[in-house]
Amino acid sequence: MTKFMTFLTTLVLALTLVAPASAQEEMIDLGTIRIGVIEALPFAIPTLQAEVAGSEQMASDISRVIAEDLNGTGLFRQIPSSAFISTPGAFGTPVAFADWRAINAQALVTGAVAVNGSQITVKFRLYDVFSGSEMGEGLQFVGTTDGWRRMAHKVADVVYSRITGEAGYFDSRVVFVAETGPKDDRAKRLAIMDYDGSNVQYLTDSAAIVLAPRFSPNGDRILYTSYESGFPRINVLNVASVTRQQLTTSEGDMAFSPRFSLDGRQVIYSLIQGGNTDIFRTDLATGQHQRLTNTPAIETAPSFSPDGSQIVFESDRSGTQQLYIMSANGGEPQRISFGNGRYGTPVWSPRGDLIAFTKQEAGRFHIGVMRTDGTEERLLTSSFLDEGPTWAPNGRVIMFARETQGADGTTALYSVDITGRNLRRVTTPQGGSDPSWGPLQQ
Repeated sequence: MTKFMTFLTTLVLALTLVAPASAQEEMIDLGTIRIGVIEALPFAIPTLQAEVAGSEQMASDISRVIAEDLNGTGLFRQIPSSAFISTPGAFGTPVAFADWRAINAQALVTGAVAVNGSQITVKFRLYDVFSGSEMGEGLQFVGTTDGWRRMAHKVADVVYSRITGEAGYFDSRVVFVAETGPKDDRAKRLAIMDYDGSNVQYLTDSAAIVLAPRFSPNGDRILYTSYESGFPRINVLNVASVTRQQLTTSEGDMAFSPRFSLDGRQVIYSLIQGGNTDIFRTDLATGQHQRLTNTPAIETAPSFSPDGSQIVFESDRSGTQQLYIMSANGGEPQRISFGNGRYGTPVWSPRGDLIAFTKQEAGRFHIGVMRTDGTEERLLTSSFLDEGPTWAPNGRVIMFARETQGADGTTALYSVDITGRNLRRVTTPQGGSDPSWGPLQQ
């Protein structure tokens, strides 16, 4: 078995795991399987060739973003160009694998870029250096020059997928609340960006407080809570046209914490009505409402399972803030959180295997995950204030908001993988909170 295939076997096993509670642990137990910390796979990506004069800068930029995407996962380690013994010939010509083995490159990405007016063509191939073979067939993407970053993300997604066996997540966007100003008078507006913090665009102004934006399943709409009327009301925003409509509720009702159903036709949310905070569901086409809970407790933060059959939510019906699962049509819920502390903001993984949550315990906030029956709870982060997890489209990375301590505490977005490793700050122009990770773009 080659070193590359050994890495793949270890990686596939590790990707099925959840993190150890302590970052100091070197081994992970899963029944009788014990797996050590994965060593990042060394890969080489020589600057993609410019097939047309004037394409050199674009080729360099695309190569850089592909490398940044892969490095950012924590699963890959880029070999610097200063270590290269040779560089590839013209795209598609035989590869001198011995030169790449000599520097311990286990994967090699080669490619070419051609810019013709506003059109750009990107070609690439991926090789297993130790076996001296190509991994899958070479691919070609064609688009416009203003979408060059998306093309780089698409290449990185294919490379990631072919090596790990998992779907990629780089060609995706995140909607969040951009925050500016002092903590006690912070301006908030909706913004959308690439998963890595690039290409930020603002969707609303800061005239009214906005909270909890949530992407639709296909990324064409965004739900969010607005205080424009003085009360929390839910708006549905069209991403392409940046037009919006308000979810109809009775006058004086306060609606918040919305999420789309799997087909994007329904919305679940919390509604304060008659002094009670319960979970409702509304059909967007007909406006028909259905009450799903009816107790004196506070029921909020609902999230559908990927198949749409169940809902996870938070409730204080037991006396403390805990997590519950019930049928998507309502009914008696089942409590799934039983650890110390308080649990909130649950969100179901797109893979259906885990639920992410915020936990407050002993003066600290954590982002954690557990199985859908509440077992195997593991905390991935710990800080003064971590909250609001959202899943990458492939269910392997979680983004969340972190606030620093103090009167002038700042907010920022971070990501972490489900092993609890590779904690990274997502760079944004201003502070950020309430992220919602959208699907892969089409």
